[in-house]
Amino acid sequence: MTGVADLVAVNAEGTDAFVAALGRCWAAGEAVLPVDPRLPAGARHRLLERLGATAEEAPDGSRRHLGGNPAAPGDALVVATSGTTGDPKGVVLTHEALGAAASAVHARLGVDPGGDRWLACLPLAHLGGLGVVVRSLISGVPFEVASRPDPDTVAGAARRGCTRVALVATAWARADTSGYQTVLLGGAAAPSGDLPGNVVVTYGLTETGGGVVYDGVPLDGVEVDERDGHLWVRSATLARAYRTPKGEVPLTGADGWFDTGDLGYLDADGQVVVEGRSDDAITTGGETVHPVAVETALGAHPGIAEVAVVGRPDDTWGEVVVAVVVPAHPDAPPDLGSLRDWVRQTLPAYAAPHHVEVVASLPRTALGKVARSELARRTT
Repeated sequence: MTGVADLVAVNAEGTDAFVAALGRCWAAGEAVLPVDPRLPAGARHRLLERLGATAEEAPDGSRRHLGGNPAAPGDALVVATSGTTGDPKGVVLTHEALGAAASAVHARLGVDPGGDRWLACLPLAHLGGLGVVVRSLISGVPFEVASRPDPDTVAGAARRGCTRVALVATAWARADTSGYQTVLLGGAAAPSGDLPGNVVVTYGLTETGGGVVYDGVPLDGVEVDERDGHLWVRSATLARAYRTPKGEVPLTGADGWFDTGDLGYLDADGQVVVEGRSDDAITTGGETVHPVAVETALGAHPGIAEVAVVGRPDDTWGEVVVAVVVPAHPDAPPDLGSLRDWVRQTLPAYAAPHHVEVVASLPRTALGKVARSELARRTT
């Protein structure tokens, strides 16, 4: 590649001002690093330094120039996959990849620029929310942005004419989404049981350009393969590289396949089944337990409102399965014995929880994913 371009850090607030800043940067040939506005000053400084932003744009449009490392021509976004804990990785997405994602998503859903309108209400520092904005800008589909997916915002946007929305499970469960033609549900495991006809369960990562599997079926142009229990993806929507302080790291090998790090397989009908992150797997007594499978089983229990399953160290078993439960009836939480019996109806006995921890709510990330690392660190 020849030539360079600025990488501009912009506060990713759910406002029209952010959308305007994104458009200005792209028109100038610059790439954008969306920054979570909730980050404290120290964490923000470390993020910009680690990912090598060359400039930072203030809400009033003024700029502070930094050292940093320029982006390559054609780069559109550098999205941090973390930042509040650990060292963030910058996922480099090109205009070409974003265009491929927009075309594939809107073709699958049958989105009509003349009749549809998106609501972008998830955090714009993450691709779950940002992807709605990006696809709409690229495809010329009207949209509106909001700072958070609270029930009033979601329902009100539908009354104003929004027809499509992307949500996480926790936000969807609290809101009336009956007025939407499509609700994209991603960011965490989907709720168990039958879902309304307007809900589409998505699977994807920042590295894949967002959701690339809808209701178990890959989008057109997206290939999914299973290798040794891991899901691999090859697609024009894939990011170009990881951006690190030591330089760029390729995302794929020469064959173009990307190891998602997720466990899963293709069923007899060719549909993609996701079992969870490989680093979430629990090894107990030499057996491997996938938390998502146990959560799915427990999620159908009438006494459970929400549940997360984690592994915790144990001198005898190596790790034990722990179910962290939000009870449906706080005054009568389910007991360990009944939950073990429930799980053993559909899963091997070794997958049944050894301990149950009753909580009022589950800790979650900004995108609604359960903060497993926090739960795993707790002691029962």
